[in-house]
Amino acid sequence: MNLKAFAGNSDKSRRHFMEGAAKSALGVSVATTFGAALDQQKAFAEEAAGGGKAMSLIYIFNSGGMTHLDTFDPKENNKKVMGDTETVSTKVPGIRYGSHLKGLAEHADKIAVINSMSSQNGAHAQARYQMMTGYNQRATIVHPHIGPFCEKFFGKRGDLLPDSVIVNRGTSNSGYLEPALSPLPVANPTAGIANSTIMTSQERFNQRMEMSLDIGQNFVDKYQHYSSPKGYIEFYDQASRLLSSEELKVFDLSGEKDRQKYGMNNLGQGCLLARRLVEKGVRVIEVHNGGWDMHSGIQDSLASRLPPFDQAVSALISDLDQRGLLESTLVVTGTDFGRTSRINERAGRDHQPAVFSTMFAGGGIAGGQKYGKSDADGRRVGENKVSVEDFHATIGYGLGVDLGYEIYSPSGRPFVFGNHGKPVTSLYA
Repeated sequence: MNLKAFAGNSDKSRRHFMEGAAKSALGVSVATTFGAALDQQKAFAEEAAGGGKAMSLIYIFNSGGMTHLDTFDPKENNKKVMGDTETVSTKVPGIRYGSHLKGLAEHADKIAVINSMSSQNGAHAQARYQMMTGYNQRATIVHPHIGPFCEKFFGKRGDLLPDSVIVNRGTSNSGYLEPALSPLPVANPTAGIANSTIMTSQERFNQRMEMSLDIGQNFVDKYQHYSSPKGYIEFYDQASRLLSSEELKVFDLSGEKDRQKYGMNNLGQGCLLARRLVEKGVRVIEVHNGGWDMHSGIQDSLASRLPPFDQAVSALISDLDQRGLLESTLVVTGTDFGRTSRINERAGRDHQPAVFSTMFAGGGIAGGQKYGKSDADGRRVGENKVSVEDFHATIGYGLGVDLGYEIYSPSGRPFVFGNHGKPVTSLYA
């Protein structure tokens, strides 16, 4: 039975369907998983038809609004703006980072920073949505993240591992695209894929699986005007095959020798998992990292949050480089927005969407550069404004996505990667 032929469109996550159906019918509970497993990433070079050389993307998202002034855009001689934050020289003359980024400073020759990001969204939910999708949030539609869009554009790479994975999140969906394109959510990278052990014999599991697929197929055949179950059936089949595969081991970090190097926390282990997934050919991995909404006590918060971030991302860049994967893997950091240059009465910084920073490395990026500038106080863009749409277009350009290629929602509305933004092509070598 060719279940792929029955894939449909739905904005509902397949995860909930899979978990409920598996528990009741199969004697197993699994998180969403399906996709492609290939051992050699370089086999996908033909996909990079655009500007960059990236065959995979690791997108580290610092939820809450990481301060640009204390990280990638310090105002070294402006004590009023900087407060107690010091700066550190980097491997690139003339470029300085906040003093907590000592590890990344040693990789500055591989890093390009955009210091002229700008958004009109100053509320967390709306800003986060746009930074993950490239589109403003609307009540009438749910836009896909980068992973599902790329899978729709390029096609699926293989049979078992997913094309995209979201780490440190418990749910996901594919937006207006088919449910089968939903990223696999890994809520805790240390725990791996929760409840993925078959709770009955393999024979009994296979019998229940076959019965469930038959029931599902009968429903689809009878009610062909319902599109959602078609995508769920496809996923159902793929997920069941993964349960018995060796590919699940990629999510088990227990025997990984590099765990300490990345840091024994969700971000560090998430970045380690991301590297392992890239080695297996997974196209897009999001790693979420919260705790950046620093309205009070920012110096203590920075001392707590920045060293683990610096350690994890530095280890990731170093590891990818040593394994010959950095050139083909685009590493990007993003956040909701920036934070104010004025330190408030609670010794914190408030929301500032007018200007903030993002970081790029690998994937054909020409390192050792800063693009754009904020003004002297870091309050607004000084030159070369980069919108959120431009940011996404820059990622798509590096991945080889045709930025004019239209994908249609079920209602017939056309969408493109990056929402017609203009890529910053000068970031690429």
